[in-house]
Amino acid sequence: MRTGSVKRSERVAVIGVGVLGASVGWHLSRLGAEVVFIDAGQPGEGVTNWSFSWANASNKTERESYFALNVEGMAAHRELARTIGPDTWWYPSGHLRWADDPAAQAKLLETAELLAGWNYRTEVYTGAEVRRRLEPALTVPGGDPVVFYPDEAWVHGRHLVGRVVGQAVAAGAELRSGTAVRDIGTGADGSIRTVALSDGSRLDVNVVVNAAGPGASHVAGLIGRHLPMRREPGVVTRIGCARVPVHRAMHAPHIEIRPDGDASVVLHSREIDALIDTGEEPAQLARRLQESARHVVPELGNSRIAQTRVAHRPIPGDTFPSVGAVPSVPGYYEAVSHSGITLGPVIGRLLASEILSGKRDEMLADFRPERFPP
Repeated sequence: MRTGSVKRSERVAVIGVGVLGASVGWHLSRLGAEVVFIDAGQPGEGVTNWSFSWANASNKTERESYFALNVEGMAAHRELARTIGPDTWWYPSGHLRWADDPAAQAKLLETAELLAGWNYRTEVYTGAEVRRRLEPALTVPGGDPVVFYPDEAWVHGRHLVGRVVGQAVAAGAELRSGTAVRDIGTGADGSIRTVALSDGSRLDVNVVVNAAGPGASHVAGLIGRHLPMRREPGVVTRIGCARVPVHRAMHAPHIEIRPDGDASVVLHSREIDALIDTGEEPAQLARRLQESARHVVPELGNSRIAQTRVAHRPIPGDTFPSVGAVPSVPGYYEAVSHSGITLGPVIGRLLASEILSGKRDEMLADFRPERFPP
């Protein structure tokens, strides 16, 4: 494993320029590595642009180490906003969550109590208080409990990616967009040597970072590695609005809603995701999402459906991130995770440090790639 700093003559190929790849590459570039970003599409236009883009740890309680990593991810976003400016990508307006049946409400409050015990900022209001103080456009019943997580945020992923990749390129990084990786070559000792692209070019590199999202298993296969990935498609719809009626991300019963800038709102629902494989067209799924949203925010019923996309989430087989080196292939690293929006900045920082120094951070101990057998 490499120790010390990466020399300027060495090259790091970052495959996949969503929020994870962009973050890793930005940190590497700042620390002196020669970075080549490679993406079959355009930076930030894939899953990063078609996720609910909610930076949080309140939905990550299944393993305490995973919760802690996501808390650190939120802190890394705040630090990144101070470093590059919040511009049009960072919206730390908090997050609301409520349910519509007693069992779900009890579970919601139980989770809030658990999080408060972990020193995670949690506030509980009634629906009437939320309408009066935070979101007057909602129809949440006045007596229902609503949990507010004030430290959470939503992120405009495409804008964030554009900002950090632009900075890295201005500092000397190279961007190869619109071209896919066809082959990864290794030397006699098994270490990374080359990356061949679909445009016919071949790059001499010493390090590959696999941040290819839904395509990460294919990229891993190019070095003979099996990276199990779950198949979990999701549908996201953007609604055009003359006036955006909500101010923050929220999980209402049956629908997730958040602003998306000054003229649109993003909608998502796990219940609608479950209909993707039934053969319903995306346009019909979008209408279902808008109908669910209308019951929560009546103004959205008269808005225009602008864009809809079915995207495949990049989820490793056991649902947790795969981050770090694969010891059997020196110079090969993975940065693959479903919670890319929350985790991008912290994984970028930790993995860049590991690549340059060879030191493994304990925060990633539960999420190492070698937990998946050959």
